[in-house]
Amino acid sequence: MKRLRAGLARLAGILPSERRERDLEDELEGHLQMHMDDNVRSGMPAEEARRQAVLKLGGVESTKEAYRETATVPVFNNLLRDIGFAIRQLRKNPGFTTTAVLMLALGICASVAIFAFVDAALLAPLPYKDAKRLVAVFETVPMFPQSNLSYPDYLDWKKQNTSFQAFDVYQRNGQSLTTPSGVEPTRSGRVSDGFFRTLGVSPVLGRDFYAGEDLPSAPRTLLMSYSTWQRRYAGSPDVLGRVVTLDGEPHTVVGVLPREFHFAPAEPAEFWVTIHATSGCMIRRGCHGLYGVARLKDGVSIQAALQNVVAIAKQLEKLYPENRDQGATVAPLTEVLVGNVRPVLLVLLGGAALLLLIAGVNVASLLLVRSESRKREMAVRNALGASSGRIVSQFLAEGLVLVGVGGLLGVQLARGAMALLTSLIPANMAGSMPYLRDLGLTPRVWAFAATIMVAATILFSVAPALRFSLSGIRSGLTEGTRGSAGTTWRRLGTKLVVLELATAIVLLVGAGLLGKSLYRLLHVSLGFEPEHLAMVQLAIPSTYGKDPQVIALERQVFDRITSLPGVSSVGLSTDLPVTHNGDTTWIRVLGRPWHGEHNEMPERDVSAGYFSTIGAKLLRGRYFREDEDNTKPRVAIVNQAMVRQHFPNEEALGKQVSFLTTPPVPIEIVGIVEDIREGQLDTAVPPVLYLPFNQGPGTFWGVVARTNTDAGPLLPAISAAVREIDPKIAIAGSASMNDSISRSPSAYIHRSTAWLVGGFAAMALLLGVIGIYGVIAYSVSQRTREIGVRMALGAQRSSVYRLILREAGRLIAAGIAIGLVVAVGAARLMRGLLFGVQTWDVPTLGGVAMVLGLAALLASYLPARRAASVSPVEALRSE
Repeated sequence: MKRLRAGLARLAGILPSERRERDLEDELEGHLQMHMDDNVRSGMPAEEARRQAVLKLGGVESTKEAYRETATVPVFNNLLRDIGFAIRQLRKNPGFTTTAVLMLALGICASVAIFAFVDAALLAPLPYKDAKRLVAVFETVPMFPQSNLSYPDYLDWKKQNTSFQAFDVYQRNGQSLTTPSGVEPTRSGRVSDGFFRTLGVSPVLGRDFYAGEDLPSAPRTLLMSYSTWQRRYAGSPDVLGRVVTLDGEPHTVVGVLPREFHFAPAEPAEFWVTIHATSGCMIRRGCHGLYGVARLKDGVSIQAALQNVVAIAKQLEKLYPENRDQGATVAPLTEVLVGNVRPVLLVLLGGAALLLLIAGVNVASLLLVRSESRKREMAVRNALGASSGRIVSQFLAEGLVLVGVGGLLGVQLARGAMALLTSLIPANMAGSMPYLRDLGLTPRVWAFAATIMVAATILFSVAPALRFSLSGIRSGLTEGTRGSAGTTWRRLGTKLVVLELATAIVLLVGAGLLGKSLYRLLHVSLGFEPEHLAMVQLAIPSTYGKDPQVIALERQVFDRITSLPGVSSVGLSTDLPVTHNGDTTWIRVLGRPWHGEHNEMPERDVSAGYFSTIGAKLLRGRYFREDEDNTKPRVAIVNQAMVRQHFPNEEALGKQVSFLTTPPVPIEIVGIVEDIREGQLDTAVPPVLYLPFNQGPGTFWGVVARTNTDAGPLLPAISAAVREIDPKIAIAGSASMNDSISRSPSAYIHRSTAWLVGGFAAMALLLGVIGIYGVIAYSVSQRTREIGVRMALGAQRSSVYRLILREAGRLIAAGIAIGLVVAVGAARLMRGLLFGVQTWDVPTLGGVAMVLGLAALLASYLPARRAASVSPVEALRSE
């Protein structure tokens, strides 16, 4: 026997497959013949001699199988044979195979597509050197927890801090670019001279800004983005030294940034220029327009840096009245770059994971049901010599085939889903998400997909294999009916379907809450009429330097746009509604004690016809007049929030406020308007101060035109009318108000989240209903004989209905109850995405429970009806 084992082992590990099998048979037959000859010589008949020889070897097939499994190569050969057999078996069951593959593909598609966004936004390394040491630096005020800095504060922080290796500032900026074809708007980033060195980024062409190149006396230079270099200059290396005119001022090109560089808070930026603190806001400590980015020193934690900047802010607060109630904070730069996208992506990834769980449970259930019907087959294979390892290998092969086909299909569908979801991002938001440029099937995404497929293969292989323990396989030969298998399956299947229903409830509740939030958001009071309202944003050239010139241009623009067919009125504001609550000012109420406190609120400079054009409601007082310019007393209109906060128990009309100037300049409140939503839809309306445009005209306008028909078709005519007045006026953007609101970041985030989670929930509902249908239908099929006996003994069809539906009802009730408890907890995790809705919203919870309950009962009714239609005679014959 030792010589036999050595020979077989040598044959199993060395020779090619076909030759190895022939030689294996020859080797065994030779040993059998030797034993047979010995037995014949001892007096045994030939048949008995062979039987005893086979028994001594332990069985020919068993011996072959045992020695095939001792070598690595035969194991893979067996697996390949099993895969071929599995493919033939699955092809014989197209309904089962198609259903399982599609469920897997659906779950994998959703999970991989959403993970690709998570990878691009949250996991991919930033294109900066040692990015973990980079932090964003902010001031804090009651109105804005992460507020921008003033330039004088930045200089003090840079000088006094002990935590930063480097500290610089940046600002997103809109500018006018002079081209051979005229003036066009462009986006740029304004930065201090060491900004790119702090990030650890070096130009691919040319040089970085020199130290001191942001001083007021320094020459104007710029770096350009790689995409701008390619698009505008065809990647020509002689771009260095060229002059680019921004806002009428020439800048010399000194470098080109790397292709992979991006900086989301300032994107989309074509050009990067240095900050020059020459006049205006830049030299005032109370004027805030910059954001900080710093690199921590080695060994300095974020908490230590926070304590450092807070201490500096307290010192500055004591030194300068402008810094009253002004603190400081720092945060990892990665959090700031992603912004409010992180919670959305995590919620979507969680929803996709739950959908994948439901799909996996459904496929596992199908495989377990199928394995019950194959018990006799496996028992026969075991009796014929197949080891438990070979049977497990067969299940592994089937799992590999199903997961391989479903996984590859799911990954391809995910590729299409990524492209679709990316195309749905509004252009104004896509530009500020540069990290999505590398969205796709990256190595991390492939690794994630592979992990899912490996886990699914293990689940789909182990689950049925565990059902076939050696004793279970042998018992398959003795089972004369399907009853014991059905009982075992019902115990396991009921648990799986409860898990499916509970998971579906979580997704349905999440979708319901997000959908209700979206409805509330889109129906929130705006304080004006957005229908038939066209908007155009204009950047006025610096050549219009004096107030009278700007006012004259304003009247030209108004007259020209008003003369267009279909335009009924025109208005102007320095900031359009539903954009932001920034551009704030500090005021005090005259006639009251004042101790230097900062009453901060947004300031809007608007034209005389602005409120009537947008359809805002005047509650008391009057609108501005056209003749109210710098020669007239200063006046203001305030909103209701301003009255509630500063004049809660008195009449605001006639009261005077002032900026924090010395001496104060009185501004009389002459009107009160209904709250207009200046900021995003999901933000509260703050107090707002509206001032006459003619008393302080600016050079960046938001022009609104009330139209008699749909506003969209009139936008080109409005833009053309402005260019006819002066081609140097840059048109920064145009849209109808409704479109602008629909594409606003808050509306998009809530809408996309609601639709995606809603889609996951709809698929989860479908899969959950399929799951309970499968469990009840299988249960009915296993109880056909029992039902036939009941009906033969006089049971009515109604009692059969009750029997089946009672079983289904228990499962449905358990799944819904567990799901509702978990859903309330899950909703608390996404409460930041909810608007106007509580996490325990009773109508949503009740509606979801009712929808899933009715759908599941309907699915259960079908097999119940089939059971009630069973003929007792046929049922008894079926066994």
